[in-house]
Amino acid sequence: MRWVTFTQSTSSGERTGLMVDGRIHACGAGTTLLSLLGDDGTRLAAEGDELRRDPHDVFELDAIQALAPIPRPPTVRDFYAFEQHVRTARQRRGLEMDPDWYELPVFYFSNPYAIGGPDVDVAIPPGGVEMDYELEVAAVVGFGGADLEPDEAERSIAGYCVMNDWSARDIQRREMKLSMGPVKGKDFATSIGPVFVTPDELEDARRNKSYDLEMTATVNGVEYSRASLADIFWSFGEMVAYASRGTRVETGDLIGSGTCGTGCILELSMVHGIDRYPWLQPGDVVELSVERLGKLRNRVVAGAPLRPLR
Repeated sequence: MRWVTFTQSTSSGERTGLMVDGRIHACGAGTTLLSLLGDDGTRLAAEGDELRRDPHDVFELDAIQALAPIPRPPTVRDFYAFEQHVRTARQRRGLEMDPDWYELPVFYFSNPYAIGGPDVDVAIPPGGVEMDYELEVAAVVGFGGADLEPDEAERSIAGYCVMNDWSARDIQRREMKLSMGPVKGKDFATSIGPVFVTPDELEDARRNKSYDLEMTATVNGVEYSRASLADIFWSFGEMVAYASRGTRVETGDLIGSGTCGTGCILELSMVHGIDRYPWLQPGDVVELSVERLGKLRNRVVAGAPLRPLR
């Protein structure tokens, strides 16, 4: 199933709907995608079957504005799961791969209040000049648990969407020199969408630890990045299991894959030079596409000026 959270000009507030034959079959007012999660997928499947038979409303795609599928996730964890991206970035800094990377699927917490959807402008954070995108896929936890095994954690995943983990590299670099972060270099914006796709829609593309889905990024219509989700080293089940170790994951938690190989300007400029791959500027349009998950388009705009803390 392919789900959308959206607004529509003739109705007030957010709506949730199922994509059926190129149109949106909408749930009743007040039903959110998050409210349909929390079990093994039975509730979501039942709602989908009902919407195919008897939708509350039907909208054409050009009559709606898609939002982030889960506009307010309880938590946002972003992992570091593609070896090519990690290896390239470390080699260019004169570093070997740390053996622990193959033992620990590390992540950081980002900001659930900064989630945005497709076609929403993204402002460069105050003081930032090295604005970057990150081409990722996000999984959404369908039911919570603690100390999950990877197979159980994989079953807990309700669906997937495209994710852009926007980054201010100059701010991030300063923060991480202090052995903390990334914080303000990351927490200003995370874009997800345009659709939420359940795992059954992807099963025929399964390969290795994930799915063989083509991932691409363009800036102002020029292709920058190309990879496959099947290149991932850590499966989403393994990542969710690690996130749940000694604590809990809960319904609606967002789990980012981390950047795929070639999937950001930082990596590309390290290999090919900053003149060929300059940092994003106000007015640039970034489009991230993942096969079967759709296209996430956002424009970069100027941000607020930096105000001193003292």
